[in-house]
Amino acid sequence: MALANKSWTAAIVFLSRSSSSFIQGSRPQRSFSTKLFGTASASPKRTIMTATASSSLPPIPRREEDRVVYAGVAPDGWDPKMPRQSNDSTEKLMDPSVPIPDPYGWLRDDKRESKEMLEYLKAENEYSQSVTKHLSGLKDTLYQEFLSSIQETDYSTPRPRGDYWYYTRTFKGSSYQTYCRAPKTTDVCAIDWDGTKESTILPGEEVYLDVNELAKEKSYCSVGGVKASPSKKLIAYIVDYSGDEKYEMHVKNLETGEDVALKEVGSDQLLEVDGLVWGKDDETLYYMTMDEQHRPFRLFQRKDWKNENPTDTLLKEDLDDLFWCGVNKSLDDKYIFFESESKETSEVWYLATDEEDTVSEMKCVAPRRNKVLYEVEHGHGQWFISTNVDKSPNMKLMAAPAIPDSADEWKLVEDASGNPIFDGSLAKSLDSVTVLNTHIVIEGRADGIPRVWIFNIDTKIMKRLEFEESAYDVGLLAHYEADTKSVAVSYDSMLTPPSSIEISLDDDSQRTVLKSKVVPGYNKELFGCDRLEVLSRDGKTQIPISVMYSKETMEKVKAGDQVPVHLYGYGSYSSCCEADFDSTRLPLLQRGMIYVIAHIRGGGEMGRQWYEEPNGGKYLCKKNTFNDFVDVAKFLVDEWTTPEMLSCEGRSAGGLLIGAAINQAPELFKVAILGVPFVDVACTMTDSTIPLTSGEWVEWGNPNELLYHQYMMEYSPMNNVQKGKTYPSCWLTGGLHDPRVAYWEPAKFTATLRHANPENENPICMKLDLSAGHFSASDRYKYYRELAYDYAFLLDQLKLA
Repeated sequence: MALANKSWTAAIVFLSRSSSSFIQGSRPQRSFSTKLFGTASASPKRTIMTATASSSLPPIPRREEDRVVYAGVAPDGWDPKMPRQSNDSTEKLMDPSVPIPDPYGWLRDDKRESKEMLEYLKAENEYSQSVTKHLSGLKDTLYQEFLSSIQETDYSTPRPRGDYWYYTRTFKGSSYQTYCRAPKTTDVCAIDWDGTKESTILPGEEVYLDVNELAKEKSYCSVGGVKASPSKKLIAYIVDYSGDEKYEMHVKNLETGEDVALKEVGSDQLLEVDGLVWGKDDETLYYMTMDEQHRPFRLFQRKDWKNENPTDTLLKEDLDDLFWCGVNKSLDDKYIFFESESKETSEVWYLATDEEDTVSEMKCVAPRRNKVLYEVEHGHGQWFISTNVDKSPNMKLMAAPAIPDSADEWKLVEDASGNPIFDGSLAKSLDSVTVLNTHIVIEGRADGIPRVWIFNIDTKIMKRLEFEESAYDVGLLAHYEADTKSVAVSYDSMLTPPSSIEISLDDDSQRTVLKSKVVPGYNKELFGCDRLEVLSRDGKTQIPISVMYSKETMEKVKAGDQVPVHLYGYGSYSSCCEADFDSTRLPLLQRGMIYVIAHIRGGGEMGRQWYEEPNGGKYLCKKNTFNDFVDVAKFLVDEWTTPEMLSCEGRSAGGLLIGAAINQAPELFKVAILGVPFVDVACTMTDSTIPLTSGEWVEWGNPNELLYHQYMMEYSPMNNVQKGKTYPSCWLTGGLHDPRVAYWEPAKFTATLRHANPENENPICMKLDLSAGHFSASDRYKYYRELAYDYAFLLDQLKLA
């Protein structure tokens, strides 16, 4: 399945990390303290004491010096059902197994109930509050600056679907969005809105789902998807109330307002699902369920969902822990797809919606082949397939008759001259395909920039959409109809706020700006943006960086002054950090900082070769990611700033990046922000009882195997904190219910950083949200409050408060 079309409110999933039971090995002769906090020394002769925020000293959690996690063959007591390596791996497991120190492993509690653990997390929060108590005014100022740069009462661009325009709205003072629709009386979306809460966006506007109502008396609320039924009289949606990404499934009748939470067949237990689509009518739903490791793996068809005893049919499952599964429906509504994909191999099964009443067995588009990825769309009686078959460095576009076992029929899609339009070469990369009645819209990349191409199916002429700025972010907006004469894209850059643009399929010069995001108080003319390249330490790789600054600040640089710089990076999963617009950067820029995005290896900015071995940032070349980031930081120090004025930030796998970078060059940075950081790489990746771990072996490698163990141990942040060094001021964040990067990772790393360098005068602080998951606060106002907290710490440590 291609990535979802770009929308105004999108969440990007960076890192598939999570939590479950942990097997620990301990030397039997040592007994462990049961006190809440210990001293900075590991010596058992020291008195155990509690340090609290009231004394302005950091809490010191007890260390279990003999506690280890074993890498290699299964240790004694290991559950034989839990794998130590993937089924198809030919690599040798380490035998005997090798212990990895895990002195803070006791912080892990899968149920999130341990009093000792919770008291420690609360103490960390109190300490962080103590360190920043003088910043309350700055936090309030930043919060107000964030709010002043958004239009709190706003709407997303309406998109047509059947007889309605669909869109969302936000209202000043309301934390969540509201889903709306209005009758489509013409093909032109004529908006005449006066900007008030009371005024409708379109005539006949109706609210069909108000997330603010769902969130009442809830500390967390995230709606994962809303699907209109074929008749448009119903919607199905999924909602998470804890942040653990376990979703309830509901169906709401839009005529009566009745909202039904679906249950397991023959039980009062609510269904926990991960993804859903409607069938050909309002009676049939398809939904995914997860295994114990939080991995979507089973596709069910539910008939007569309104009945007290509906019929559930298991259509397909994948029991291989490496494969993440999902359900999708073709744009023309003719097929339901079950997609199973690891980071390197994929397989797609299908069921024709016309046959869903009589057929319960899915057919395979093409059986999986090792290290062959493919995604499928349908149109014009054909499969349109993006794939790296035959080991192409990037994905190529192929087509075949819509039949099962079609691999032998795959042919490259060619233009009028007989040339493949996407041949999988290094010239350009292919990300997604949308098949319309007359054209194919293709999203991909060229020269490190997102691109959109339009291919005319009849004339076989392909044209790339062009824009004035040299670096930008562009992508197809949510699109529901194959029968159309135009498409809408979202466009922005670091300087230009987002706009949605309607573009004719036949003549791309015919463009209509449907909506431009209003950023109150923002004057584009006061800022500048550059796209530069930095030579890596290998002497041949050019690392792109995107830079935004106020022109006043850059004039100081040109005059020879050194200025503060904030460096952001990610660099994993082939995910891209785009040169996009973000109004929350403005408070930093307005205080004289330069904002830099490093497009380092491990991401996909320069195509899959930027990610894959032998020269990307994966497996045994993962260190390229960290080296690139440090090389960019050194360039910034040489050109614009000093280590005392340089800060860095990364989130999730980007938190791993920051952890590895400050271990490699702690003297290079003054401040580091590590958001929900994946920093306990070696311990986590040995343990398949932690949800999603086994699926990550084809991203990072498996440290149980001899091939990867030592390499991973050389960069895993938890295992490489240097002693006797001055580390930068660190601000770590986490969520108690995070299923991707468990809360104990930032907690253990915080303690490890302090323990290694107890004389370090730079504060090491952790902010742990006890009511959120991986994506921080679901409440938009709370999110801005939390971000203001983060940036207040950053600015204070840089002496910019």
